[in-house]
Parts: sequence; C-alpha cells; structure tokens
Amino acid sequence: MSSEIAIKVENLSKCYQIYDQPRDRLKQFILPRFQRLAGQRASQHYREFCALNDISFEVKKGESVCIVGLNGSGKSTLLQIITGTLSPTSGSVSTQGRIAALLELGSGFNPDFTGIENVYLNGALLGFSTAQIHEKFDAIAAFADIGQHLNQPVKTYSSGMLVRLAFAVQVQVEPEILIVDEALAVGDALFQKRCFQRIEKLISDGTTLLFVSHDQESVRTLTNRALLINKGKAAAWGLSSEVVLEYRKLLHDEEAAYFTSLTKDLTER
Repeated sequence: MSSEIAIKVENLSKCYQIYDQPRDRLKQFILPRFQRLAGQRASQHYREFCALNDISFEVKKGESVCIVGLNGSGKSTLLQIITGTLSPTSGSVSTQGRIAALLELGSGFNPDFTGIENVYLNGALLGFSTAQIHEKFDAIAAFADIGQHLNQPVKTYSSGMLVRLAFAVQVQVEPEILIVDEALAVGDALFQKRCFQRIEKLISDGTTLLFVSHDQESVRTLTNRALLINKGKAAAWGLSSEVVLEYRKLLHDEEAAYFTSLTKDLTER
C-alpha cells in the first residue's frame, strides 16, 4: 500500500447466515458433513444476507471522507470492519496510522469503572502510557465538561455524558485516523459545535477523518469526498457535493416509493 494512503478497502463483503428456526442452525452444523462423506450434495438450511457487497475505496492521509446512506445500508458495519472489531467475509482492509474510533455509544468503556478510570483504560487501549494520559487528563476533563460525574461509574451516565467523555478521550490523544459513527447525534447542539470545531482542527493538523452522518451540511463542509452506500453496495463515490446530490435523489425515490405503497394500501381497503 502506498505511503500516501491511510485507509484502503478492497472488494470488501460481509455476509450473515440467517436461520428461520434454531434447529436449522443445528442441521447446518451436522447434516452437510455427513452428506459430503456420503458423496451427496450438501444441503443448506439458512438464507444469506450480505450487509456489504464488494466495496472498494481509498482514503488518502489527511483527507476527510464521509459515508452516507439510508438506515440499514451497511455504513456502521463498514466502520466496524475498518476498525477491526468485525471480520469481513471476503476482501481486505489496510490502514496506516494510529486509529481512534467512536462507534457504538459506550463501546470501550467498563460500566463499573468511574469516568476517570475509563479515561486511563481507553488511553491504554490506544497505546498510551499512564504518564502520557496523565499529561492530557486535564484537557480531556475540560473538553468532556461533566464535572464531578467523572468520579462516578459510567453506568450512571446519560447517553449525552457518555459520548462527551468518549469523544474527549479520542480527540485529545491526537489520532492519525479518526473514525466517527453517528454517536455525536445524541449530544446537545453546543457540544456538537465544539466537536466539529475540534474535528476541523484535527483535519487542519493532518488527521485523516472517516465518519458517518445524515447531516448533509456537515458532509459538504467537513469532507473532501464521500461514499454513498445503498443496500450494501457502493452507489456513488466522489466529491462530497456530487455524492450528496445522489443521496438526495435516493431519499426522494425512497420517499416516493413509500407514499405510493401507502396510497395503494389505502385504495385496496
């Protein structure tokens, strides 16, 4: 992989086996083995669902890229594979640089640990020593701005407090690659503004950004390029402004199809 590339995704697919009944899973585990031994064609007792299908793209170092698409299109699955928390069915992902990721709300936190303890835990997971996190702790606490709640177990936190602390840790350690899912949507408007200001500062300092958002204005202002995913497949890849237009067309088509089906149901009654 070229030294100029931060993230390279090649022919990536993720498929799941869907079983209608629990006993079908047992059948699939046992019967095909005996059928193959007997020289028979192995039977299949599941339906295959592909959350991602042959996705390929590259993100250069220092570039900011957004992934857009309807709910259930495979955006979060793609981010999980890139961060290494999920394995692909086929294809490959290559990354260069230290990755900080803000995916599912509260992921990487021990619910029984206090906010302070989780700051040090997350820092260790990102490869920082206790001394290095100690140097950055005041900046992390100031950015999170949750006061005395830092001394309480995170299981007592609201969703907004969780994302405040998680984001504060990830951005203050100055990652080379920052990956953000839609978790920021739970924060209040003031905190979201602070987050986007910090993200803009990281981008200007050379951090590579990959994030998921439904906010079309954020896509246009924060990113150079965007990837539109529809039903697990890459539907568009290019300049953010052009991809946003394709996304709008997709939203319009989906809305039109929904109201058409709704009208049809009403007339048939």
